[in-house]
Amino acid sequence: MAIGGLIGLLDEVAALAKLAAASLDDVSAAAGRATAKAAGVVVDDAAVTPQYLHGVVAERELAIVKQIALGSIRNKLMFILPAALLLNHFLPGLLPIILMIGGTYLAFEGAEKVWHKLSGQHDDDKPAVEKGPEAENKIVSGAIRTDLILSAEIMVIALATVSHQGLWSQLASLVVVAFVITILVYGVVALLVRMDDVGLKLAQRDHSGIQALGRGLVTAMPKVLATISVVGTVAMLWVGGHILMVNLGAEGTGWFNAPYEWVHHIELGIREATGALGGTLGWSFNTLCSAVIGFLVGSVVVGVLRFVPAQR
Repeated sequence: MAIGGLIGLLDEVAALAKLAAASLDDVSAAAGRATAKAAGVVVDDAAVTPQYLHGVVAERELAIVKQIALGSIRNKLMFILPAALLLNHFLPGLLPIILMIGGTYLAFEGAEKVWHKLSGQHDDDKPAVEKGPEAENKIVSGAIRTDLILSAEIMVIALATVSHQGLWSQLASLVVVAFVITILVYGVVALLVRMDDVGLKLAQRDHSGIQALGRGLVTAMPKVLATISVVGTVAMLWVGGHILMVNLGAEGTGWFNAPYEWVHHIELGIREATGALGGTLGWSFNTLCSAVIGFLVGSVVVGVLRFVPAQR
């Protein structure tokens, strides 16, 4: 009798283990799909962050990247994830509105950088560490604010991918997405900002080929980082404009479908008319339109914010 009961208990444990394994497989598969779906915004996040490290001395770069990464995880887990799950369950119509507010902020940041550049003003190139801890804190807080918007877009895209699952499966999948994307983005950022140091070490090796590679890295990295800064600004305009364009006609708002429908219709036409290059050309047209919308909306906000203090 005791043996039979033990066998029955072991059967139940085995069944629970199989169920748990299947649940973990479901969560990992869903997290993988959600991460892939948000890949476009992940690239933007990786492009935007390095520009905040301009003027930071090499010794402080990794420390600041670490602070921003921790702030990003905090954004995702403490603020975005609970808010997104609650809104998705109780007030799904508010999600597009919140995203549009975030998109407007991104568009403003991008447009402000463009107008600052066009105005001919120059930033203070003195390293942040020499300006004091307040300057570093400003860098970190600015990067974390921008990350909040990009992370919100990433997590909402991921949530849409797993929305058919139960609440706990959604939660588990999104936690996995939060960690994977944060490690991916800030791992790439840390690698980029330290690549010149890697080049210096390679340049000191005995082998001539390795020395040439190291010197090439040292020479190339300032140009690469300058290019990434430009890409980051364009990414702000692109993502901000795309968020606005898509969510203006989303369920819960439905205010103005025309921009998205017009752009999407032309994008499909380009895809069908250009054969093998259709996907790339269609995506490029959509991206260009999103960036133009982001720049126009952001410029309006920049103008308003400059006009109001002037009037006062």
